[in-house]
Amino acid sequence: METTHIAAAFDRDLEAIQAMIMKMGGLVESAILDASQALETRDEELADQVRSNDKLIDALEEQVNEEAARLLALRSPTASDLRTVLTVMKISGNLERVGDYAKNMAKRSTVLAQMSPITGAGGAIRRMSRAVELMLKDALDAYVQRDAELATDVRMRDQDVDQMYNALFREFLTHMMEDPRNITACMHLHFIAKNIERMGDHVTSIAEQVIYLVTGEMPDDTRPKGDKTSYALDGGAE
Repeated sequence: METTHIAAAFDRDLEAIQAMIMKMGGLVESAILDASQALETRDEELADQVRSNDKLIDALEEQVNEEAARLLALRSPTASDLRTVLTVMKISGNLERVGDYAKNMAKRSTVLAQMSPITGAGGAIRRMSRAVELMLKDALDAYVQRDAELATDVRMRDQDVDQMYNALFREFLTHMMEDPRNITACMHLHFIAKNIERMGDHVTSIAEQVIYLVTGEMPDDTRPKGDKTSYALDGGAE
């Protein structure tokens, strides 16, 4: 009876933590889309909102880690339950990093709003952001459903995001060579595109954690990259 009680308590605690993860994921999805919309529409108020909401994402990650640590200390989980708790902690860490990249997009959007627009850049960034947001949605669905096949599909789609980044990288270089007055704006846009490419990497890591959770093994093959252009410059989170 005591063992059953402990197992039930563990399940309740874990469900609460997983609910935090899904709330966190929803906030991150919104941050990605709002940051790209703020860039495209030059909406400084929306960009400021993205930056402000990042505090909510950070607070949720801290809460997830605290609750997961408490669960590990008090419940002595079995091997499979331990794997679930560790997966949750790693997913929350990746979500927090994606939120940071969205915040950085918003910061640069505020600066770009004061500059002459680069034709077509806003729409291209929005499409790339949408691709990553859909990857994230599917990765979280794969986690909830324990669907390794869907997680594998998400993992492979990161190559599409890399290719979008590579195309934008070359496009921005062209704009800069054609008119030196475009250099500053294009550099900001490049770092935004790089931030989105890095978001895709973190979402891919979430998908890999789901595969590990379901199968007990991390994927051992090197996931495909569009080409080496994505390593040329790193617009890391600030």
